[in-house]
Amino acid sequence: MNESQTPGRRTQAQRTETTRKALIASGRELFAARGYDDVGAEEIVRAAGLTRGALYHHFPAGKPALLEAIYERLEAESTERVAHVVLDSAMDSPLAAMKAGVGAFLDECAEPGFQQIVLHDAPAVLGWDRWRAIAAANGLGLIEASLIAAIEAGEIRPLPVKSTAHLLLGALDEAAMLLARSSDPARRAEVTSVLLAVIDSFAAPLAG
Repeated sequence: MNESQTPGRRTQAQRTETTRKALIASGRELFAARGYDDVGAEEIVRAAGLTRGALYHHFPAGKPALLEAIYERLEAESTERVAHVVLDSAMDSPLAAMKAGVGAFLDECAEPGFQQIVLHDAPAVLGWDRWRAIAAANGLGLIEASLIAAIEAGEIRPLPVKSTAHLLLGALDEAAMLLARSSDPARRAEVTSVLLAVIDSFAAPLAG
């Protein structure tokens, strides 16, 4: 490879990434504020200081592809924050850390912009299968790690980890959807109580 070509190639890659980030940032802000259906492609590119051609160059399918990229970014950021609570906490009990993770997850889902994009727009536009696949790609590994840690600590029974993780992910997703569509202020406490009861049901029997 000619070394004199490397800086130019790297600069082009940086410009490409900068443009992509600008589109994601403007789309994210607009979708969070008003919802996917009320935001046009022209408004997104104008807010990003770009042209419509830039949108379709980076996201050939247009607005739906941009929404998918935004959703993936939000899921990754949210999972990282919840993982910090579950895996990097000072709690001695993996089971207690898992329960704290439930609260952290529901806190993420209560954020209005997250609710609008992740729980309203993304499943409607991308379809349930794709929405679920992206959620699983981000959250499933964290749930599996939490279960393994609790099993190894003797706090929960040695259940099949992958199957249990899938079922817990489904319960968390349904809880998030329920809260996003409810105006009842008591619903959060009810949902939390049920989720914690499900986790408690996995507890290992006390010796004696």
